[in-house]
Amino acid sequence: MKALVCVSLGPAENLKVMEAPPPAAKAGEVVVDVVYAALNFFDTLIIEGKYQLKPEPPFSPAGEFAGRVAAVGPGVERFAVGDRVMGSTGYGAAREQIAIAAGRLAPVPAGLPLDKAAGLSIAYGTTLHALKQRAELQPGESLVVLGASGGVGLAAVEIGKAMGARVIACASSDDKLAFARGYGASETINYATEDFRARLKALTGGKGVDIVYDPVGGALTEAALRSLAWKGRLLVIGFASGEIPKPPLNLTLLKGCDIRGVYWGEFVVREPEAHRDNMSQLLSWAESGRLKVHVHAKFPIEAYLQAFEAISRRQALGKVLLQLGGDA
Repeated sequence: MKALVCVSLGPAENLKVMEAPPPAAKAGEVVVDVVYAALNFFDTLIIEGKYQLKPEPPFSPAGEFAGRVAAVGPGVERFAVGDRVMGSTGYGAAREQIAIAAGRLAPVPAGLPLDKAAGLSIAYGTTLHALKQRAELQPGESLVVLGASGGVGLAAVEIGKAMGARVIACASSDDKLAFARGYGASETINYATEDFRARLKALTGGKGVDIVYDPVGGALTEAALRSLAWKGRLLVIGFASGEIPKPPLNLTLLKGCDIRGVYWGEFVVREPEAHRDNMSQLLSWAESGRLKVHVHAKFPIEAYLQAFEAISRRQALGKVLLQLGGDA
């Protein structure tokens, strides 16, 4: 079978498409014929050894996927050969087949295309956990989304809208902001050309914002923290800017506000029932069309460089997929 392999840590140019032995299903495992593997920003980091998860080469990138069950191991009762499934793993999905614990899979509803299912686990799972369990978002609250056109940013726009928030999308170009409006943003801020804090103050009538969803980091984090309302919540999602900020903690005292970390991978392990409830909600919203789960592009595995470049150059609007099988 074909697999995209990180043979040595470094940029995407170090990756290689190689032949690899097909996996076998052990007890409690399922082998899936991967149709789509979804890439996220962290994939650009993990192949360079810059992410908190640090697998030793050789390994395949891509932490989420969708496909069809090819084989089931002893003790697996929830799935049968031919079932359409989606799943998540820290890495390893950029290959034509993957063996994975049955508990890491979910059935894909008949009304949900596999390409949309492939990108639902991590970005949308992270975001629902962030807004539901961590921010405890209530209908009518204001939600500022930084990096609103990227994979996790767009998920926050969509889920925030679905949960009844007033979504303020923030990005670095007017084109990206127009795109975010199409997915539920009520207002937008171009932080490359506008005074970010002044605009937030104006949009909230001087009250400040209730929740900030921050996958960007860098200088924007402190500006967003200063723009929080009394008892506001800043959600730390990631650091796409490449800079881990060091905000002044006296601001949390003065505003009675919170900085809340969001680590979805650990949430899945520690709170499996809550995770299953979240995934059920996401699948229901996606099947009904309430979540659109926009796919930026599908690349054949041989075009992996283009896929990684779309993410690293901030060109991707929504999800970037590698296609490894037929989607009939």
